[in-house]
Amino acid sequence: MVLCFLSVTLQLARRSSSPLGRQLCSASANKPVLTLFTKKPCPLCDEAKEVLEPYKGRFILQEVDITLPENSAWYDKYKYDIPVFHLNGKFLMKHHVDIQKFEDKLTKLELQNDGSQ
Repeated sequence: MVLCFLSVTLQLARRSSSPLGRQLCSASANKPVLTLFTKKPCPLCDEAKEVLEPYKGRFILQEVDITLPENSAWYDKYKYDIPVFHLNGKFLMKHHVDIQKFEDKLTKLELQNDGSQ
C-alpha cells in the first residue's frame, strides 16, 4: 500500500525543481486524500485498512500517528475514537469503515475532479 504524507510531502513536491518532486505532485494531484488518524498498536485501524484495500488505487492514504508530539491536538480530539478518517480534510467516519458512505463520497469527489479537468 502506498502511503503519502501529503501535509509535508506534496507541499515540498510542488516547490521542487526535481523531476521526481514534480512527478509526485502531478501523479497524486487528482486523487482524493484519505487521512487515517491512528496509533500503534491499533488492530481496528489494521482492519479498516484491509477493508479499504480494494479501493487503494483511487485515493492516497495519509496516516497520522496521534501519539507523536506534533499531533497532540489530534490526540486530544481522537484518543478514544480511532480509527478516524477524513476525506480531503473533512471528517468522514470513525471507529470502523462505513463502506457505503466511503464509496459514495469517493465517487462524488472523483466525478468533481473529472469535471474540472
